[in-house]
Amino acid sequence: MNNFSYMIYWSLIKTAFRSLLANKTRTFLTVLGVMIGIASVIIVYSAGAGLNSLVLGEFEAFGTDIIQTEIKVPTSKKGVAAEGQSASALLQGVQVTTLSLEDLDDISDLPNISFGYPGLMGQEQVSFGSETKKGMLFGTNSYFIDIDQSEVEHGRFFTSAENNSLAKVIVLGFDVKNNLFGDSEAVGQLVKIKQSKFRVVGVMEERGAMMTFNWDDMIYVPIKTLQKRIMGINHISYMVHQLIDTSLADETAEEARALLRDNHDLPQVSAAYTGFMDMGRDDFRVVTMDEMMETMGVITGALTWLLLAIVAISLLVGGVGIMNIMYVVVGERTKEIGLRKAVGATYKTIMTQFLIEAVVVTLLGGLVGLVSGALISFLISYGASLSGLDWDFSIPLEAYIVALSFSTFFGLLFGIYPARKAARLEPIDAMRKE
Repeated sequence: MNNFSYMIYWSLIKTAFRSLLANKTRTFLTVLGVMIGIASVIIVYSAGAGLNSLVLGEFEAFGTDIIQTEIKVPTSKKGVAAEGQSASALLQGVQVTTLSLEDLDDISDLPNISFGYPGLMGQEQVSFGSETKKGMLFGTNSYFIDIDQSEVEHGRFFTSAENNSLAKVIVLGFDVKNNLFGDSEAVGQLVKIKQSKFRVVGVMEERGAMMTFNWDDMIYVPIKTLQKRIMGINHISYMVHQLIDTSLADETAEEARALLRDNHDLPQVSAAYTGFMDMGRDDFRVVTMDEMMETMGVITGALTWLLLAIVAISLLVGGVGIMNIMYVVVGERTKEIGLRKAVGATYKTIMTQFLIEAVVVTLLGGLVGLVSGALISFLISYGASLSGLDWDFSIPLEAYIVALSFSTFFGLLFGIYPARKAARLEPIDAMRKE
């Protein structure tokens, strides 16, 4: 490109800016429409990254060296399709009572397992003095405190001996202690659950909520005590085992599946179905931490793309606004276009001038949108942090690329038609219309 061409393009750019500055209100409203769309792209990407880090951080709080086994409603199908059917059945109230403490002990005996804890949830009236509330009971064993990231703040956790003897002891979550005892000492006090009194042996440190699950609202009970003295059942809902060598997580999970199929009189996996984690007829699901985090990553990624699809509508509306404004500009400057063509301006020159105006507007909106989106994303992260959430502030490079690409694309897309209309005007017709 020679110096003369540079001068022409520089002249067109200056003309575009003069035109935009001559109509500040109209330019501002057009830039605002684009800015909102681009800022939304940045916010969605940042929120997706923050949500992903939050979810993965919550899972890592359980430890990265574990496998988890939970109940699953058996189906006649295998693989992913069976998972959805199982979840629907559980939501409809179907109960699976085949997972037991014997299963827990058998998996704990596998070579790559150090120990494990069960999980069972219940809900009962809990009272101390005049204070009564509906309490969430969590049954587990003494290994829970060794595997999980929870810590005891006052007192101690219950022992294996207390669990085996069905001792009436409990450990209170942080919020439960405050609700029942306030600032008073809780350790050593007696709390009534149903018609029996249980001695408080410990109070947990404040932990916070994981999504909708609040650990601080739990009352920890020895699993056998919860089963026999309170709920009158023999089964458990899930169990977590700690691995000795995390590199063997997949192999250990497969060993656990084979063991549970033997225990539950289920058919073993044939060579034809080795690609599936669990068979449809299994009444359990064994997953590693890597599988859990991978699944959550897919979910948060899909959510981000869904929100981006909604944001694209906002960008489309902004683009239509640009096209309408450019039509108005063409109508206002019909005489100018005619005069310029009469003195030798080419189709390409007129086309380029109006496209530059459209792209300048969208790029201005895009740049302001980038800054605004980053600022709003930071405020969202800051607010989440104040609320106790581990929400990282980050904006992926992809967000900037997508945002600027969108702004340029829509500027060109919705600027082309008005620009072509201007460039195709005949000089005499243009001056007559004015």
